[in-house]
Amino acid sequence: MPPNAGAGEPILAVQSVIKRFMGTVALRNVSMDLYYNEILGILGENGAGKSTLMKILSGVYPASEYEGKIILEGNICRFTSPLDSQRAGIAMIYQELNLELDLSVAENILLGCAPKTKMGFIDWKEMAEKGRRMMKRLNSNIDVAATVRSLSPSMQQIVCIARALIRNPKILILDEPTSMLTERETVNLFEILRRLRQDGISCLYISHKMDEVFDLCDRIEVLRDGKNINVYTKETGYDSKRIIEDVIGRRLDMMYPDMTHEIGGDILRIENFRVPHPFANGKSIISDVSFNLRKGEILGLGGLVGSGRSELLNAIFGVLPRTRGRIYKYGKEIFIRAPIDAKRHGIGLLTEDRKKNGFIGAMSICENMTITILHKLRRGFLIDTKKEQQAAREYFDKLNVKAPGLFTRITNLSGGNQQKVILAKWLMCGLDILFLDEPTRGIDVGTKSEIYKIILELAKSGISVVMISSEISELIAICDRFVVLGKGRVQTELHKHEADEVKIIRAASNM
Repeated sequence: MPPNAGAGEPILAVQSVIKRFMGTVALRNVSMDLYYNEILGILGENGAGKSTLMKILSGVYPASEYEGKIILEGNICRFTSPLDSQRAGIAMIYQELNLELDLSVAENILLGCAPKTKMGFIDWKEMAEKGRRMMKRLNSNIDVAATVRSLSPSMQQIVCIARALIRNPKILILDEPTSMLTERETVNLFEILRRLRQDGISCLYISHKMDEVFDLCDRIEVLRDGKNINVYTKETGYDSKRIIEDVIGRRLDMMYPDMTHEIGGDILRIENFRVPHPFANGKSIISDVSFNLRKGEILGLGGLVGSGRSELLNAIFGVLPRTRGRIYKYGKEIFIRAPIDAKRHGIGLLTEDRKKNGFIGAMSICENMTITILHKLRRGFLIDTKKEQQAAREYFDKLNVKAPGLFTRITNLSGGNQQKVILAKWLMCGLDILFLDEPTRGIDVGTKSEIYKIILELAKSGISVVMISSEISELIAICDRFVVLGKGRVQTELHKHEADEVKIIRAASNM
């Protein structure tokens, strides 16, 4: 732990904060301290109160809407807007990067505080220079004249940090900052955060990834059901089993449900697939891949980032083109040129980025669930709303979606409950094959357990599943068989009884 972290007077103190939403208590007398030169990890399930507390600290929820005190450097703060929080020295970096994609890096960094000439116009030269100085501070060589849209997710994350730092904050709040980053990009982000800590900036770090929190954070605060549960320090060592049990509120051995299910004969056969690289013209990300899927089986698709796992499933589903390859279902060749063809053949895809192409944010839970079966709900030229609601209610209850009601906007749900709605959308189609691409990404450990149970229930009912996950331990716990990709080909195939993390990583690395 760095000097002064966890010692002396805190830079930020949250005292007995209570926040209610229409009778629901989101925070129940929550208190915590953040010390100078400290990175404090905040752990908790979706709905534990983490986001609510961060929105109070960042001024999204004004002081008039909650009880309790926020004390910054010994002074009581009553923020009425995010601008008040920024002026006090608190900067928030959200999970969904709120950048202006068609502006330059420099314009994004100095948005709202651009330097002016004596005539009152924007000083573009000074703006570019300030942007370059900030990039240098972060050890980044990003071109400040580049359009943000052209940057990778990790580069965009650095731009967000630069925009926060240009305002000289005392506290940096990061919400799931690595959800879209590769392992290498995550390492780079951690180096930046450690340097900022040395420069005197304290951080609140929210993540569902336990290994990241254990590696980076000086202390860990666990919230559950809007209440303080426990505090752990790195100096005394992190007990991962105990921390996870604090987060989910039950014993860890209940994380993965123990369910047996029968596996039948082949339902799907993929032969000699070749998929062009989405970013490199003339190259293939999948060169020659063949595999089979059995009825009621959960097949794990393993591989490193960039191995083409997602591209392969998207090509089979008809989202991406393929230059070669055949698809057989029950031994008969089927032709899929677009997602509508895949749906007609009983295949569904839960995408990696649910916010980008998994649901429609402006619609309710009910509308998102039934969007795939509208043709079955027609009454003349209109939708039979009673029939629509009955269909949605069945899956709302079956999948235990936690929301006030069917007409709640889907963007108001936690990540886990959004994932359940997307699952319902496909299950309503009566499919028998489901592709799952990172189904538990950005989901807390408690809701993960619910998703695992749903997947196993699907397999038990005879639905075949192909699952991609960056968490190898998750694949090993859930899947019956594994196909590991590397260098555009199948490197190995392993059955559950012979698979372990070392074998999968070695195969994926072609070692």
